[in-house]
Amino acid sequence: MLPTDLLIHRLNGEEIVPKRLPLDEKILAIAEELITLFQEARHGTKGELNRQLQALEGEETDYRLKRGLAHLLNGAFSTFETVSPLDPTMLRERVFALSAQKIPSAIETQNTIDQVAEQLSQELNSEVFPEQVKTGLYADLPENQILIEFEAPTPEALVHRYNLSQVQGVFYRASHMVINAHRNDPGQYKLLFRYMKLFQLMTYIEGDADHGFTLTIDGPTSLFKPSTRYGLAIAKLLPALLHVTRWSLAAELQINDSYSGKTRQGRFAIDSDCGLISHYPPGKTYDSLLEEGFVDRWNKAKTEWRLEREVDLIPIPGSVMIPDFRIVHPDGRTFLVEIVGYWRPEYLRKKFSQVRQSGRDDLILAVSERLNLEKAGVRIADTPARIVWFKDQLLPKAVLEVLER
Repeated sequence: MLPTDLLIHRLNGEEIVPKRLPLDEKILAIAEELITLFQEARHGTKGELNRQLQALEGEETDYRLKRGLAHLLNGAFSTFETVSPLDPTMLRERVFALSAQKIPSAIETQNTIDQVAEQLSQELNSEVFPEQVKTGLYADLPENQILIEFEAPTPEALVHRYNLSQVQGVFYRASHMVINAHRNDPGQYKLLFRYMKLFQLMTYIEGDADHGFTLTIDGPTSLFKPSTRYGLAIAKLLPALLHVTRWSLAAELQINDSYSGKTRQGRFAIDSDCGLISHYPPGKTYDSLLEEGFVDRWNKAKTEWRLEREVDLIPIPGSVMIPDFRIVHPDGRTFLVEIVGYWRPEYLRKKFSQVRQSGRDDLILAVSERLNLEKAGVRIADTPARIVWFKDQLLPKAVLEVLER
């Protein structure tokens, strides 16, 4: 994403309007020029690349636009690494130790460096040349790191990324946010809720898959002390939200007034017709190798029961439960399967609490025998779900035995 100094917003009353670039000939030409510069900078240093970027900015007034596009290319599409025959820290220690044996004058400094590099090269049995010693001495400094890989985007993709980043920057100062998602595919909801859990957002969820969900999220400025890290987490949620077909979002903001120096209220609203493009993948097929292995074994099992990956969401007070699988019989019987293989006590207590609150009598819990449920304060006897125990692999036979009972 973009740092605060590269965000370009304007105010329309209390409404904040982020900068959006058009996909016109001029903007695409700028994007293509920057992409070409990065492509030609491969195998060169970051310092040299930065000097070329500064020269490209020149005295033009659109320097913040170019700097923002370059920032995205630098962070999202480039890989810089320290290239040195030896660890630079160890190399400096050796060079300084040898240099300490001499007290050169200012005129002799370069000669001394050359002599030390030559001596160290000889000590290493000529595996490292003197010139490599000198270049590797400070190879770990950011400006000396080498651009070893650049995955060039199209100019259109770069502009889309820029527009998304400008909108994401709005949420750095969010104090409160409400998302309404309307009658979407359960798989889209599931992906969205997974990202919310990944970014550890404080969310209250109401609704169901048939009518839609309302997600109320506390922003970074609603905490006791504003948290930039939490603001970034909210901003990271937006690309995930773009995978949902129908939604709207309204946020309350704390804006710093540059004239008065005080903080005032602001607003921002956006919906699924915003035209932004997500760079997040649409989601992994499976959450874990445990789930993937279970599906592979089920497909080989001889049974009439059909295993389905995407299932309905189960609303519970203030949250939602997303079972891993649904098992369907030709006669119409269905069961939901949830795999519990994660060991953290907080997770276990929350998971079993969700099962109790769900009120479902068609739920099968597959529980790892390696979990210390007693230490986590979880009692199986209090759980209405059917229990299947497993060790390293969840076997279809164990689940089918429960179904037959």
